[in-house]
Amino acid sequence: MIDYNLCYTIPMIIKHTRDTLSETYLDAVAIRNTVFVKGQGVPRSIDIDANEAYCIHFVLYDDKGQATATVRLLPNIDLTQVTLQRMAVLDDYQGQGLDSILLKEAEDFAQEQGFKSISLHAQLGALKFYLNNGYQEVGQIFEEAGIQHITVEKSLISKKA
Repeated sequence: MIDYNLCYTIPMIIKHTRDTLSETYLDAVAIRNTVFVKGQGVPRSIDIDANEAYCIHFVLYDDKGQATATVRLLPNIDLTQVTLQRMAVLDDYQGQGLDSILLKEAEDFAQEQGFKSISLHAQLGALKFYLNNGYQEVGQIFEEAGIQHITVEKSLISKKA
C-alpha cells in the first residue's frame, strides 16, 4: 500500500490483493464492470476469467476512499514475466494522470518481485500512453473482445551505470 499524498495534488492510496473475496478485489471488479462491460460492451465472461485468483489486483483510491482506477498483473508460469491486464480508470477521474501512477505502481511491484519483463495487450486507443511509458510494440494488430489491440512489452531489468 503506497500513499501518494506527497507527490500528487489529490491525496490517494493504492491497495493490492490476490484475495478474490476482499473489498479491494470487489472494488476492482466494480470499476472493470463500469469501464469494460457497460462502457465498451466487453462480455462479463471475458472480463472476469479463470485467471482472477492468480492475479494481483491493484486499486487506486481517492482522498474520500472512492475506488477510481484498477489494473491486474498475471504472472507467467516460470515467474519471469508478468502480463498487465484490465487497466481501467472511471470516467470522472480520466485525464488526471491516475493511469500513469497506477501503471508505475504495478511496474515497481513486478520489478520488486523479480519479474524481468512486463507485457500487455494495448487497445489501439491507448497505445500512445503505453509507448510514452517505455513500452515497445510487438507483433501485429489483433482483435480481442471486439476491440483492436496490439501487444506491447517493457523490460523491468534495471539499467545500472
